[in-house]
Parts: sequence; structure tokens; C-alpha cells
Amino acid sequence: MATLSLATSDSWRDKQTGETREKTEWHRVVIFGKLAEIAAEYLQKGTQVYIEGQLQTRKWQNNQGQDRYSTEVVVNVNGTMQMLGSRGDAKNATAQPAGHQPAQKPQPSKPANKERQATPAVQPAVLPAEEEMDWDSKIPF
Repeated sequence: MATLSLATSDSWRDKQTGETREKTEWHRVVIFGKLAEIAAEYLQKGTQVYIEGQLQTRKWQNNQGQDRYSTEVVVNVNGTMQMLGSRGDAKNATAQPAGHQPAQKPQPSKPANKERQATPAVQPAVLPAEEEMDWDSKIPF
């Protein structure tokens, strides 16, 4: 099993100011099986990756006994992990746009360790920006 954090970014042009806006969200990813071994070996800081899996929310308790919830993308037998870009991209990924924080190589999780493991992040491919949709004129009904 390998765990990592994945950043996804969305950018758009603000209608009122004309400025380009960007929003980055972080997603916890848990990978099982052979894909976990591949992720642990090949994913590293700055690697672009496509992930497809199931969303799963789990309940856990913090040190104070309070219930907490974590939603994760679970990649198992039916999931997909595809590394994007060329082989040298991750090694040459030192110049990152502002606000992007790719992280370190994911490590396989140890089942005996019951404390939460710090999880590295992997930067996905940035999709081209699309113009903000004018919902008033484009709704088909």
C-alpha cells in the first residue's frame, strides 16, 4: 500500500477583473497492489500522474478522541495510475509555477504503524485553462 497527496489545479479568467485565477485542491490517494509498488518506485517530487479510483470516506479518531473523517481516492484492481510526461520531467521539475508544491516520493505504508503517516504530494498534469462558462446562456433546458 502506498499513500500520497495529489494536487489538482483549476484556473479561469475572472469576468469582472479579467485576471486569471487559480485554485489548487489536495486529495489523499491510497494505492494498493502492484500499482502501489510502481508508485513507490517511480513517483517522486514533481512527477505528473493521472489517477482514477473510487472515493471512499473513512472515520477515525484523533488523539483527543474526536471523530474525524477523511475522504480518499482508493486505487485498487479496478483503478488506474498513469505516469504522464517524459522520463526526465520529474528530475527537471525544479521550476514550478507559484502556488504549486509537488512533494517527495511516496513510501509504502507499514501496516504495524498505527500513527498517521505524513504523505508526500505528486503534481498532476495541469490542464489547459478554459473560459468560465456563462451558465445563464448555455443551459440546454
